Order: sequence, then structure tokens, then C-alpha cells
Amino acid sequence: MVRDRANEEKRLLESGVSVLGIDADASVVDSLLEFLGLIRKWSGSYNLVAPGDLQDLVARHILDSLTIQPFLANGPLLDVGTGAGFPGVPLAILNRQLEVTLVDSAGKKIRFLNHVGRSLGLVNIHPVNRRIERFSPGLEFSTITCRAFSSLRAFVESIRHLAGPETKLMAMKGKYPDEELSGLPDWINVASIEALSVPGLRAERHLVMMTVSA
Repeated sequence: MVRDRANEEKRLLESGVSVLGIDADASVVDSLLEFLGLIRKWSGSYNLVAPGDLQDLVARHILDSLTIQPFLANGPLLDVGTGAGFPGVPLAILNRQLEVTLVDSAGKKIRFLNHVGRSLGLVNIHPVNRRIERFSPGLEFSTITCRAFSSLRAFVESIRHLAGPETKLMAMKGKYPDEELSGLPDWINVASIEALSVPGLRAERHLVMMTVSA
């Protein structure tokens, strides 16, 4: 049964990245599947994902995270409120040259992500246990992203001190966030809102791309 599930997840993952137009070799697929295995093993102890999501990790979490790959800027990425490591860890597995900082206020989740880094040999992920408002690494990020992190306004206000005029702010959302867009502060520029299609997931997904006014 476990082997059947593993084979099916591998098939779904290989098919999904192909649909997304992502060039993922066998080592990338194997690492993503190993990451899923770690989530399943430790989800109960670390409260990583909702129990119902464990049967649909490929589409709901891995492929969903990878949909933003074409929009990433060159340079370091900051994943705010990363939780179990989405979207940061799948992006770090796909892009081994990409330095990915994963910030979350939940110590359990950061301990899990440190374990992921050791287990998968991901030297390009940097888990940090801190509230984002108090995070000051002295590093300029090219992309700052979030997934399921409160409102758009709360996101941009929490990272304003980390974003330069060239920083891409990318917030992953479900339905088109009309009300949240109207609540953004006037120092935020909305560059575009992209409708995302996640293979195997029947749900609306949108990516709100923003910058901070100089």
C-alpha cells in the first residue's frame, strides 16, 4: 500500500512539473518525494499540515509551491510564515543555487525544517525562528514571498523594513483578493495579479506581485 502510494505520488509529481513546464531531473523529483515522506512522518508531532492534506500533498503543497517558479527574481529569497516549508523548500530543492531563508515564529516548525535541511543536504535553506517584524538579517532579498500568511496588508507591513525598491513581493492567494487589495497602503505598487493553475488541484489560485514605492 505504501509502495503504491509512493509510485502514484511520483507519477503525479513528474506529470505535474511537466505540465508546469519545469525542468526537474530525477534527483529533484526524488528529493521532493523524500520531503513529502518527512512531512508525513513528523506532521503529527510538529503540526505541519492539516490531517486531510496528507492524502493530497503533491498537488496541494508541492505543485502549488512550484507554480511561482517563473516569477522569481534572481537573488536571495525570503519565505515569510513558511510553516512546513511552503513554498520555500520545494523552490530550494528545484533551485540548488538559490539561497532561501525560511522564517516562522513557531519553533517546532523551524526544528522540523532544520531536520529537512540535514536529511536532504539542502545547504541553501536557512530556517529562522523569529517573528518577521523582528527579523533584521542585514541582507537584501530579491524576492519575498508568503503563502497563507494573513492579509495582504499584514504581509507588506510586516516586511516593509526588509524590502528595497527592486524587491519583488509575492503573495500566494486563493480566490481573487478584491477586499484585501483595496486595503493595501499607498506605498505599495501592485505590479500584476497572476491566475495560477495547479495540476491536479481544483481550486482558484492567484499570485499578487507587488513592490514598495521608493
